[in-house]
Amino acid sequence: MSSEGGGHIDRTLAPAEAAPQLRMDLPIDLGGIPAVLDELMRRGSAAGFPRRKLRLNLCVGVCEALSNAMRHGGAGPQEAVRLEAAFSSVRIEVRIADGGVGFDPERIPDPTLPENMVGEAGRGVYLIRKLMDHVEYNDVGNSLFMVLYARRRAGRRAPSG
Repeated sequence: MSSEGGGHIDRTLAPAEAAPQLRMDLPIDLGGIPAVLDELMRRGSAAGFPRRKLRLNLCVGVCEALSNAMRHGGAGPQEAVRLEAAFSSVRIEVRIADGGVGFDPERIPDPTLPENMVGEAGRGVYLIRKLMDHVEYNDVGNSLFMVLYARRRAGRRAPSG
């Protein structure tokens, strides 16, 4: 649905290098997000990914995506948010999916426009797009695929919105 960054992205969660895999079904509990971020940091560091990009780009992007899925995903307390991740020294791929009906990310107001500065809508999606190198939602809008590269890729265009 929405794609940021240039070129074709292999959407399988399997980087070319051998990579530790992570798959978690998370309860709908915002309080559990810090532990997930700690695990992502640990695995990313073990794969040799730059620590600064882990701390800022990955942790903030994933925190926003998880909190959006938990707050707006429409899943009840008995349901879960699925997180899948693959790590290498070159890139980290993350997929977050919820059981909700989804949304159209292109209809989220741009939080940088003066008329939207006071509202709360759109900040998380905006941050995810700015911090990750590739962002793609499924057609329904209840699954998000993100890629973060260790180094900025040539030809990367600035994300819109």
